[in-house]
Amino acid sequence: MKRLLLSVLVMSVAWSCSKDDDNTINNQDINYSKLPQEFPFTTLATVSGVDVINGGFGSGAAAHPTRKGEFYVITDRGPNTDYLNGKKFLTPNFTPTIMHFKINAEGKIEVIKYIKLKNPSGQPITGLPNPVGMGSTGEIAYDASGNVLGTDKYGLDSESIVAAPDGTFWVSDEYGPHIVHYSADGLELERISPIGVDTGNRKLPAVLAKRRANRGMEGLCITPDGKTLVGTMQSMMYVPSKALATNKTLTRIVTFDISTGKTKQYLYKQDGGASDSVCDITALSNNEFLVIERDGNFGTQGGIKKVYRINLSDATDVTGTDLAAVDGMKMKVNNKALEQCTWDELTTAGIKPVTKKLAVDLVAKLGYEHDKFEGIVYLGNNKLAVFNDDDFGVVDDGNGNPKAKILPKTGKVDKGTMYIVDIQ
Repeated sequence: MKRLLLSVLVMSVAWSCSKDDDNTINNQDINYSKLPQEFPFTTLATVSGVDVINGGFGSGAAAHPTRKGEFYVITDRGPNTDYLNGKKFLTPNFTPTIMHFKINAEGKIEVIKYIKLKNPSGQPITGLPNPVGMGSTGEIAYDASGNVLGTDKYGLDSESIVAAPDGTFWVSDEYGPHIVHYSADGLELERISPIGVDTGNRKLPAVLAKRRANRGMEGLCITPDGKTLVGTMQSMMYVPSKALATNKTLTRIVTFDISTGKTKQYLYKQDGGASDSVCDITALSNNEFLVIERDGNFGTQGGIKKVYRINLSDATDVTGTDLAAVDGMKMKVNNKALEQCTWDELTTAGIKPVTKKLAVDLVAKLGYEHDKFEGIVYLGNNKLAVFNDDDFGVVDDGNGNPKAKILPKTGKVDKGTMYIVDIQ
């Protein structure tokens, strides 16, 4: 009996020490002083003599919901180049992947594990386009030699990630656009898409299917109360059509109540135009957020890389009464879609966009040189973690073939890098 009591006591002390260690890790200050740092990489493939790195981590980012100093970053659909009426997929079997990492005691990036995304049957998905009716953008997939590839009904062009308190993930993409719920191991649990897209039962407004190819739901976050997903559409959508959508600075934010499935939409006024992007979003409160605005240039070549504080509190919900309306809510005057209206017309109609205020200009603050500034995580105390999509270290050479993606300032291949910056 004494031995049993002694064993229980030892186990209790060990458990208590373990919990204390966990609490120490969770509550200690993380050493960010050695950032910026590049993520560790290997060579994924060599195509036409060009090394494609196993990168892409930084299309979206999220903090671990409970463990301070731990993060998740996600890739997009994989290394690709423009080709004819679609894309060359340089590694067609590539699976969009989540990387879980931490800032260790020495202040260095330490990878914990990689989580490959899987279909409901547990098979790894690809980044290949969805078939018609299931989220297709009309893009044709080719291999590196120019041969036509197939489609993947579970394929994803993942762009942002939410790490939920229950250990699961929500991921937004640029095909459907879809919001997909994945288990902690990366297994698809639910796929939420616009009305008219043949996926799951819960739906987004039909108008979101008029996103432009490669410019879908670029950002996604969860409100601090854990109740609502908030997604950003990257750029102006083609509503009602490419020819008639004239307000090139208008894009949309959509909210999704996780419990009820109810959605709302708000307008966002970009500083740039149709070629610029609203990328990742991270929550400050249930109504206030930080969002990325950027262009496609390198920071050292006149690029725009900014973060804005936005607030949804006074913005107008423009969902309308018919979620199945393919052109969304129409203006009462002239029966025009919102993307056809000027901001003056929208103001006259009483429609207010979200408010915004500059939080930081990365080029001015850091001399930031990357082109695809796409991931942010708010750390508290006006500090922001910043991530970039390195495009797997390659870009298009103008003929559909890859060439090394070189940073103009340093002459080095672009690689995913984590920075910390103070914001206003």
